[in-house]
Amino acid sequence: MTKGCVYLVGAGPGDPELLTVKALRLIKEAEVVVFDRLISQEIQDLIPNGATRIFAGKTPGRHPLRQEEINDLLLRLARSGRRVVRLKGGDPFVFGRGGEEAEHLARHRAPFEVVPGVTAAAGCSAYAGIPLTHRGLANTVRFITGHGKDDTDIDHDWPALVAADCTLVVYMGLGTLERIAASLIAAGMPADTPAAAIENGTTPAQRQEIGTIADLPGRVRTCRLAPPTLIVIGKVVSLADALAWFHPVTEGTCTEAHVAA
Repeated sequence: MTKGCVYLVGAGPGDPELLTVKALRLIKEAEVVVFDRLISQEIQDLIPNGATRIFAGKTPGRHPLRQEEINDLLLRLARSGRRVVRLKGGDPFVFGRGGEEAEHLARHRAPFEVVPGVTAAAGCSAYAGIPLTHRGLANTVRFITGHGKDDTDIDHDWPALVAADCTLVVYMGLGTLERIAASLIAAGMPADTPAAAIENGTTPAQRQEIGTIADLPGRVRTCRLAPPTLIVIGKVVSLADALAWFHPVTEGTCTEAHVAA
């Protein structure tokens, strides 16, 4: 691990055992760790006792450190000559704003490396028993965000997102799920298209609600799912029951309530 270098490290969606070998090594060698809100306590516990820890987490509408401030912080740390790990949930380059941080470092000629991580779409869907592609059900996948830049309204080309053989994965879409569902249906997506919401995916606190694109917003409200929640839409969601393998401690409470009703 080189001094005076910033390592943009993907920590995966939550399960510490999904860390890559390289990510784990860099965390253990770090002198400074700048970490996001979604970094689990189990992963934080891997940071060396002598390392400086800097929290740079964000929640919707609440940014203690603006992205520009985080960019400048990483630059200052790089210039301090210390071994710096910028620890980000999932993958740094998938809705993680890692590209902006790398761009800022590159512009100022500060050394950096990017360490990919398991993105939420891959990790959370797998732990929910939902393959992103499956012969006869989905041959393409699209990742979209559920909110716009600086928490502005989303403005997707909705008709372009409606495809019979595509799995649609929505990051950060819990707060706008009702609008997303209505927009997709208005653009031509069948109302009975299977859809899932996965809260705290890959962790012991994982909860998931399975329904259709039409009724998922109501189910999510009833279950009171909270961020981080990933939305998966498409025919592949119909495999969730048959392929269920992960059994978290909170499993099933909400879905069972719907069945009982």
